[in-house]
Amino acid sequence: MNRRRFVQVSASFAAGAVLPSCRVAEASPIYFEVHGPDDGVPLFLGFPLMASYGEIFGPDLATAVKDGFLDMLADRYRVLLVDYPNVGRTRVPSPGEMTPDRVYSDLLAVADAAGFDRFAYCGHLWGAINGLMLASRSDRVSALICGTWSPLGAPYPDMLRGVEMQLAEPPAHAMVILRNPGQYAQWRTFYAALQEWPEEDVVAAVTCPRLALIGSSAESAVAGIPLRLVERLREARPALEAMGWTVREIPGADTAAILDPAVMVPEIRGFLEDAQ
Repeated sequence: MNRRRFVQVSASFAAGAVLPSCRVAEASPIYFEVHGPDDGVPLFLGFPLMASYGEIFGPDLATAVKDGFLDMLADRYRVLLVDYPNVGRTRVPSPGEMTPDRVYSDLLAVADAAGFDRFAYCGHLWGAINGLMLASRSDRVSALICGTWSPLGAPYPDMLRGVEMQLAEPPAHAMVILRNPGQYAQWRTFYAALQEWPEEDVVAAVTCPRLALIGSSAESAVAGIPLRLVERLREARPALEAMGWTVREIPGADTAAILDPAVMVPEIRGFLEDAQ
């Protein structure tokens, strides 16, 4: 890490740092922040939460989302947030470089720089895929929350097909966080590399306490292709539970609930406290 700053916030400290990842030069840093007590339980909150949430979405959402999660977690947990991929204050990777291997390597580099040897991880949708990679390929994830994405039977072909349909004209919601339309091709790079991903082997390799979590009304689509998120997780539930996973639906919660700390933090804390 090339620099670190500490800002006192109430009774705790928030550390914001810029670092070169293990695959990029210092001219292309990955920005992250760490919030909470030095002796707190390490917790990596992945996508869709980001370190520069307020800069990306505006101060009102920063208060409701980022500050809401931190207010409810940073008493006990040392929370790591990152701007990734190529959002906020981070400017890597380029679209053609965003392979699963690159994402895995970059996120572990962030954990290293944050001083997180072992850590709990929680992410939703694309962030959940990252958690599966981290937990299955390393021994550093102490507990995994795979949110709004089935670890088995996930719609990787649909994601790739939908992304390719939208390359020429990325959807407006994607452009809220992307720097330019050409950046949308990063999702083609990523999902193309997952078409032969051995899901069963990946899931079997995750041996830490693990939770597949979804709102009972959570749905999403890409280019009009329904992803059937709840249905897929329900279909996979018997196999996942046989492999040692906990599977939970939050009654009545929709996809937007993943950014609602009042809904998500009790689920996060309840699972992590039981897992310790």
